[in-house]
Amino acid sequence: MRRVRIPRPRSVIRSALLAVGATAAVGVRAPAAPDSGQPQLTVSDGVLLSWIERSGTRATLKFAERTGTAWSEPRAVTSGEDLLVNWADVPSVMRLADGTLAAHWLQKSGVGRSGYDVRLSHSNDNGKTWSASFIPHNDGTATEHGFASLFQMPGGGLGLTWLDGRAKKAGHGGQGGGDTSVRFASFNRDWKQTGDMPVDLRVCACCPTTAAVTADGPIAAFRDRSPDEVRDIAVTRLENGKWSEPIAVHTDNWRINACPVNGPVLSARGRNLAIAWFTMKNAQPQAYVAFSKDAGHTFGEPIRLDDEATLGRVDIELLPDGSAVLYIELADTRAQVRVRRVEASGAKSEAVLVADIEGSGRTSGFPRLAFHGNELVFAWIERENEKTSRVRTAVSRLR
Repeated sequence: MRRVRIPRPRSVIRSALLAVGATAAVGVRAPAAPDSGQPQLTVSDGVLLSWIERSGTRATLKFAERTGTAWSEPRAVTSGEDLLVNWADVPSVMRLADGTLAAHWLQKSGVGRSGYDVRLSHSNDNGKTWSASFIPHNDGTATEHGFASLFQMPGGGLGLTWLDGRAKKAGHGGQGGGDTSVRFASFNRDWKQTGDMPVDLRVCACCPTTAAVTADGPIAAFRDRSPDEVRDIAVTRLENGKWSEPIAVHTDNWRINACPVNGPVLSARGRNLAIAWFTMKNAQPQAYVAFSKDAGHTFGEPIRLDDEATLGRVDIELLPDGSAVLYIELADTRAQVRVRRVEASGAKSEAVLVADIEGSGRTSGFPRLAFHGNELVFAWIERENEKTSRVRTAVSRLR
């Protein structure tokens, strides 16, 4: 693995991105304040960064837009003491094709209750004001609803998938009995709900979901859960108003009686599709990438992403020629955010170090990657002290 050190306090941005056909990664001052985390990047006609800032017991969801050389001034979406802040289940802000901004976050469903809801809001003035929040699920249960993935519906409007705990009993992560499902909802341009249906009735209880839109329509992926606890990655496509039967991307046959909190990610360009995921195949933590040329109907053989071992926490972006994949490598007892180029042929560039991060558990979070124009954008969290973290960002231009 190539790396060239550029000194920076506590953060480590390396300039070896020439290995993936890009200019050196350059740190860009993130608009997030101290005690921030849960970064997310979304792409439409630009790149949006969202994150959570904490102040005592109060949490605020903010976002900013990537400009030519920096980030715009941050704007707040929502704030309160009842927002549920989770290291793995992060909120998001995205721009729809008509320019409307849509946001989601988690909010406790009642005082003294263990349940929480996915909350949605939208803005028609670039985030200056936001609509009253609403929920996409109508079960009325004080159970867990989260890990939502928002996407543009073909023809206009918003679609989303999420993990839904309405069939579960008390207890997080399936420990209280009952199954977690993946559900889907959609809203038209007037924000009238037009869809609400199950996608898969038994899935891993706390692995993030993902969704993308191909030339053939939306596709969703998640960690499935068989009756004998095989938890491999599955995909399903929205066809003629219904979700297809989920199919495994690859038979890893990872059997585990717990949730690894490590979901897949999708990226689509026309009918080309790429997916990255984590597994404990052969009792070794590994990350893989697979490609599809037919919008997810079939996939090629998986391509190993990490070099030695990994925490997963993957993100992926299809490029005009191949893909850029972000992941956390475990190397010499350290956790490192790395990126490498992977092609459908199986060819891989050298891994490139983006940042050293402290901790291998919740403190490392989920690093994020976005691609727009000719620019790769990175976001991750950096520990500032024993109690607080801060969102950091960097960019690199493809050559």
